[in-house]
Amino acid sequence: MLSGRRLDLLDPSPLDIEIEDIAHGLARTARWNGQTRGRHIFSVAQHTLLVETLLLLHEPDASAQLRLVALLHDAAEYVIGDLISPFKAMLSQDYREAERRIMAAVHLRFGLPAVLPPRVARAIKRADATAAFLEAVNLAGFSLAEAKRYFPRPEMPTPVDGELLDPWSAAKATRRFLLRFSQITRGEPEFAGMRQRPR
Repeated sequence: MLSGRRLDLLDPSPLDIEIEDIAHGLARTARWNGQTRGRHIFSVAQHTLLVETLLLLHEPDASAQLRLVALLHDAAEYVIGDLISPFKAMLSQDYREAERRIMAAVHLRFGLPAVLPPRVARAIKRADATAAFLEAVNLAGFSLAEAKRYFPRPEMPTPVDGELLDPWSAAKATRRFLLRFSQITRGEPEFAGMRQRPR
């Protein structure tokens, strides 16, 4: 890693995981295999910020721990990359086990449970599926009808700020990811990811 850490993929240690390495890697990893509109790739780092925002739409009182789980839900991809779901489904159990081990090490590094409670896993999955729907329609060229076939139609009480669906440079995605990580771990709930309703 750029930090100088060496991560053993067969037995990853939480001591070898740095948030700066995660941010750097995720900001340079493309969602949708890079098949998205815009001047820049839509990075996994930006996707995680979108997922955390969507989680807060459904659970405005979400704990810092739940918000951090949302931000880090794809953290393993800083090492193993992002594979599209149809291809990932074709891979052996070895891939899933490697991903599971890296995620467990990431969680332990940042004080999260190695295995998520079912309620937390469901909340993250819901926000992740909503993000996939929005990305499909706004970035990946899916028609609304096509997106509805593959992803659940999201229920969104408040619109998401369009900036979160406008692909950022790697530098901006890294900076915003690290800023949000810092805000969550310091206990600051504010995030400019949701539009304010007119008063």
